[in-house]
Amino acid sequence: MTLEHTLSQKTIEALQSLYSAGIEKVSFEKTNPDFEGDLTLVVFPFLKASKKKPEDTATEIGNYLKSNVAEIASFNVVKGFLNLVIADAYWLNYFKSINGRSFIKPAPENAPVVMVEYSSPNTNKPLHLGHVRNNLLGFSVSEILKASGSKVIKTNIVNDRGIHICKSMLAWQLFGNGETPASGGMKGDHLVGKYYVLFDKQYNAEANELLEKWSQGTFENEELQLKYIAISTKLESAKDDEAKAKLKAELKDLAKANTPVFKAAQEMLRKWEAGDKEVRALWETMNGWVYEGFAQSYKMLGVDFDKIYYESNTYILGKNIIEDGLAKGVLKRRPDNSVYADLTADGLDEKTLLRSDGTSVYMTQDLGTALERAKEVNFEKHIYTVGNEQDYHFKVLFLILKKLGYKWADGLYHLSYGMVELPDGKMKSREGTVVDADELMEEMIATAKKTAEELGKAQDLDTADKEHLYKTVGLGALKYFMLKVDPKKKMLFNPAESIDFNGNTAPFIQFNYVRIRALLRKAKEGLHNFEDVEVFTHNIHLLPKEKELLVKLHSFDAVLKQAAAELNPSLIANYVYDLAKEYSQYYHETNILKESEKDLIMFRLQLSNTIGIAIKCGMGLLGIEVPERM
Repeated sequence: MTLEHTLSQKTIEALQSLYSAGIEKVSFEKTNPDFEGDLTLVVFPFLKASKKKPEDTATEIGNYLKSNVAEIASFNVVKGFLNLVIADAYWLNYFKSINGRSFIKPAPENAPVVMVEYSSPNTNKPLHLGHVRNNLLGFSVSEILKASGSKVIKTNIVNDRGIHICKSMLAWQLFGNGETPASGGMKGDHLVGKYYVLFDKQYNAEANELLEKWSQGTFENEELQLKYIAISTKLESAKDDEAKAKLKAELKDLAKANTPVFKAAQEMLRKWEAGDKEVRALWETMNGWVYEGFAQSYKMLGVDFDKIYYESNTYILGKNIIEDGLAKGVLKRRPDNSVYADLTADGLDEKTLLRSDGTSVYMTQDLGTALERAKEVNFEKHIYTVGNEQDYHFKVLFLILKKLGYKWADGLYHLSYGMVELPDGKMKSREGTVVDADELMEEMIATAKKTAEELGKAQDLDTADKEHLYKTVGLGALKYFMLKVDPKKKMLFNPAESIDFNGNTAPFIQFNYVRIRALLRKAKEGLHNFEDVEVFTHNIHLLPKEKELLVKLHSFDAVLKQAAAELNPSLIANYVYDLAKEYSQYYHETNILKESEKDLIMFRLQLSNTIGIAIKCGMGLLGIEVPERM
């Protein structure tokens, strides 16, 4: 039974005994740092039962608790707030129970199964900054859920088919001259991404040519001419800039849809879905290049997966689901042969699930993937880690699956996170202006090297250890910067700020872990074998900062549970930072090895060691390594 639970039960007893109040639930808050105390009870909800002033009610409850709960040393009342001071003996006994132990416990055999999907890359381009946040968030959430008692299956769905893939393939056929990753000296994902950008350049050039022809009155057919005239007429009469911009975009889209290169890509997609051997062979070759490139990026980033799905397999399952939905009358077919779900009664729209030519859309694939996973795994929850730009998509996906009668759809959840932005705006992959993930990681490592050398952090290490340190610090800075922000918020990425050895950064936390490890090595050299000695607590009088540190350690489990419930790694990140910051102050203010009493030396060494374990466990939940030396 936890202290909070004991206090809640005793407070309920107090309310019954003092005021005959039948209260069923009582909760405590952390005491405001401006007042003495560890836990605070707000008594205003009980004034109706007590029929007394807030101060008197709080005092009476405080006296009852002090008389009946041994862990309470004293209390004070500030208006309607009862602040309880927990006795040192409680914190010291707690410390004996955790001293030197990991804060992470393995999930039980019968733990509920949670699937976490993250990454979800397209095989037409390399991973970029947005993928970095996605991968780090999904991986960290997986680790947090495992540590909180769930069995987690980490999954990745690779978007390896569709019109976007055909664009890269077609551009390679048109402009590639047989180039390969080996001949071009590029990672495979970068090479394929290069041709995606080349397609877009050709696409825009052809669209501009068409617009020029149409402006001169030359059209391929009458239907196209009528569409052009309708939009142009509206454009001529448009009043404001926003309306004009929207209509200009409509004209550009009309032109793009009629370019030879886009029509060729559409034809390639139809051939792919029909199983054309030549198209399929090229697809397999280019995707193979990309997979090798992705594997290198994932390894560097420190993320992995238990199961990888491919949309080239699951989209067929999606088509089968659609046929079943048509038979049940849940889905409908239009006169042009396209299939859709009518969700207007639910406040949404008519969602197309199959095009008129029978080819599938993203939703088709997602339906198939969801069904395949549900057949394979009896999951309690399935979490999709996808940016908030896809909020509507997942509302539609989950609703369609529920309408089709799949009960497991109630366990589907969209972990919607904010986009990563740069100082000069959003990234645009088709224009080749993204922040490449590989280049970003290399830049972070190089920045860590420069900063560490300037501060003299690696001067005593050999070359191999230095390189490992630079990687640990650089990638740790990147991961922490991404994860310390609440996932729901958009974020502005600043590499220079993330690598600072001061403030709320990974290097600051890593440095304090290294400080602890150095202290413990020095202690062993001085024959202070703290690991072999039972912690003595009966003669220990806790310093205020020592109590703060123990209270902080005590809250590790509560923060972990909250982070798991909210799917929010930022709670862990900021907890570890606060712990490291408190320890840094303690280290500077307190004699540890120079203390005259041996029991105090041992206690402080063991406290330092346990704090180091908590820091390492917390950073591990974020996927961040902590170095032993710096």
